[in-house]
Amino acid sequence: MALNNPAFSNPAFQDPKAVQTYPGGRQAASLTPPPAQTQFSTAQHAGTDAAAQAHLEGMYTAPPAGAIETDRMSTEDTVWKTVGLFAILVVGAVAGWIWTMSPVADTGQPTIMPWIIGGLVGFVLSMVVIFTSRKKIRPGLIFAYAAAEGLFVGGISAYFELIWPGIVVQATLATLSVVGVTLALFASGKVRASAKATKIFLIAMVGYLVFSLINVVMMMFGAFSGPDSAGPFGIYSVQLFGWLPLGLVIGVLVVIMAAYSLVLDFDQIQQGVRNGAPRQYGWLGAFGIMVTVVWLYVEILRILAILRGDN
Repeated sequence: MALNNPAFSNPAFQDPKAVQTYPGGRQAASLTPPPAQTQFSTAQHAGTDAAAQAHLEGMYTAPPAGAIETDRMSTEDTVWKTVGLFAILVVGAVAGWIWTMSPVADTGQPTIMPWIIGGLVGFVLSMVVIFTSRKKIRPGLIFAYAAAEGLFVGGISAYFELIWPGIVVQATLATLSVVGVTLALFASGKVRASAKATKIFLIAMVGYLVFSLINVVMMMFGAFSGPDSAGPFGIYSVQLFGWLPLGLVIGVLVVIMAAYSLVLDFDQIQQGVRNGAPRQYGWLGAFGIMVTVVWLYVEILRILAILRGDN
């Protein structure tokens, strides 16, 4: 199945046969047992049977082996890795918020440097992580990405909060609600990824990326500047039928796309666990979820800003 999130392009998350090829994958063990010993005394038989029985009983009563003991990817271990990355993101967001708001007391205007620096650094690091993960997983780069994304999220959140007070709490609650509902539906089996839906999703994603690129270029060349400009979001601010913001329609569709992207992320993590991927691949799973959640948060933030555009 084609994937939306390039973080899961590694074979460990796709093809069960790939477990023989990715670094740390399982190697086929010989199925031929060693030749059995043919000369044992009765006492030796009894001792061996007793030891084997005790060993089996110990195995049955022992707690199940986790990701650390098996050095294999597990859902629980990936969840904890995800929590750790978001903790780093929150710390970075606090720093980005403080940095953005620091000049307000003197000049009355925030700085957009954390927003720009965090976005650019985060993008570069994400590309490095994605294109080097087939050879080696580098958790340090993923930590750095989480910190950079935190700087970006904190900067953009502070900027929007200054213009539309209360919008960050609204966007955060909305993002958590979408993630929570999506996770609950996936865990219950009511929502699953399908080849047809994924194909439609990928087509929509390409169209959205092209649309976003055109919008950015038009804004850079001042297509929406002047007193009669539609708004600060370019094409997103255009009014349909004189009252419905185009950005609201697109935003709702994009939120649905982001929710389906989360479904694909969860599905690929399950695939990695089934494939017996090494434990370190849990960092890629956590990285992929973070990419999607940050995208979802920014889209919701923009929707709310468009709805409160009177400011």
